[in-house]
Amino acid sequence: MSTDSGRAVKGSKKWLQTLVSDCPWLLNDGITSQLPGPPTNIDWRAPLPSSGYKEPRDEEFLERLQESRFLRRPLPSWSELYSFWPKSGPRWDALGVTDHGQLLLVEAKSHVAELVSSSGAKDPHSISKISSSLDRTKQAIGRKSAFDMDWTTGVYQYANRLAHLYFFHRLHRLDTYLLLLCFVNDTEMSNPDTFVPTTPEQWESALVHQERMMGIRQRHSLSDRIIHVFIDVESIPIAGSA
Repeated sequence: MSTDSGRAVKGSKKWLQTLVSDCPWLLNDGITSQLPGPPTNIDWRAPLPSSGYKEPRDEEFLERLQESRFLRRPLPSWSELYSFWPKSGPRWDALGVTDHGQLLLVEAKSHVAELVSSSGAKDPHSISKISSSLDRTKQAIGRKSAFDMDWTTGVYQYANRLAHLYFFHRLHRLDTYLLLLCFVNDTEMSNPDTFVPTTPEQWESALVHQERMMGIRQRHSLSDRIIHVFIDVESIPIAGSA
């Protein structure tokens, strides 16, 4: 949930906006320690107060990354991205570029129930393009049984994020990482029966189960490019609080 200004008042959006805007070091520390190098700084390109905390997609997604002072190589063009994925693609919770030029594509969640998602594509051309790109991603991961799994139902959001990791890292040889940011102990959601506060252990179990459902083995050609970061919301200072 967000205010009219775009500032979220609860959930993963609230916590992520707070981290990026007010205390990025809490977020950066959990990321940089898992990256080769390691880098010492991250230029966060979204969510930003100057853009109303908007989650970018499509051309804006590319533009935000392209504007980073740390970017070392040109990004693919919008036409190249559109040839891989239809318009109205993923909205990215956060985007960053490290001082080593590593691209960070971020998906944030506060509760395990939020992992469940399905494709809403209706246009036949879009459905065909999505299916083709998901199949290419499955082939790159190298698990034949994954071709028998429907990645558009139940696990679609993670599947399309994996596809974009494949697009940037494998097709365009860019140093790219998919960051799964999981918040711990979030008690603010309105439905306590569905949105139960989650521990790091529960997150790990859920993420492993999700990949098993997709027919993905524990180690694959993109697994080194996927980072899990767990942040306890109780450790995040809220602006204006005592």
